[in-house]
Amino acid sequence: MTDHHIVIGAGAAGRAVAGHLADRGSRVTIVTRSGTDTGIAGVEHVAADASDADSLTEVVSGADVLYNCANPGSYTTWMTVWPPLAAGLLAAAERTGATYAITGNLYPYGPLDEPMTESHPDAATDKKGKLRAGMWADALAAHRDGRVRTVEVRAADFIGPGVGDSGHITRHLATLKAGKRAWVIGSADQPHSFTDVGDLAVALVAAAEDESAHGRVWHAPTHAPRTQRRVIGEVARAGGFPEAKVSALPAAVLASASLVVPMLREVREMSYQWVRPYVLDDTATRSRFRIEPMPWDEICRRTAGG
Repeated sequence: MTDHHIVIGAGAAGRAVAGHLADRGSRVTIVTRSGTDTGIAGVEHVAADASDADSLTEVVSGADVLYNCANPGSYTTWMTVWPPLAAGLLAAAERTGATYAITGNLYPYGPLDEPMTESHPDAATDKKGKLRAGMWADALAAHRDGRVRTVEVRAADFIGPGVGDSGHITRHLATLKAGKRAWVIGSADQPHSFTDVGDLAVALVAAAEDESAHGRVWHAPTHAPRTQRRVIGEVARAGGFPEAKVSALPAAVLASASLVVPMLREVREMSYQWVRPYVLDDTATRSRFRIEPMPWDEICRRTAGG
């Protein structure tokens, strides 16, 4: 092995994976369209379009692992951006022989009334969940055909540093610092799982490097579920912010706004996650890889710091 790792995407997940690998001394290359320097010490940066399989293959050639940590921005662009991007990544992995490690989410499972385990089928009913399920199905089919080695690690909603406005908790940080009310989607008081982005990174690297763990989904190490109200309050206290005020956005308001705001229409489609318990079970990952999530107090401090 050359211990060379290619990370696609410089969002929260991509930076966390790259930082984890660099900290242990691995050679890491982050690939984005712009090639912008993330400032992570020791990490190389390359400008390339990951949806162009030929260009990406040149970058990945000779690397051990290709990490899909891409985050194609707004939900409104997913259906056009993700398919060619996923195809380019899978093709590059097949051509180069690099292990293909995918950062996944819980969308493929669809609505469930029980904790989600890796044994649940991908039965999404919304288009974004079906899209993510299809991406994994394509990669798994290639794995079973012997064309690639692949694994997917699924995380609950991210918290932690660098998550920013894409996180259901971190998008409220500026509001909390200003002592204003945080308005959350769905119920503020239903149990919900939140995964620290750093814990996802540790699990993704571990799964990528364990060939016997390939060909299946794993769940990132994640603490017991908490309500949005509780997590927002704990993050506010950890950051020394004013006491958090939390209210649920009325469903009627979200429904009306979604008629004229495309992004809110996409968010509303996923609102089933916030009106019932939405819980990730990470038992299999903890047992297999002996990985525990970082202490909750530390997660809250890191999250409050942005």
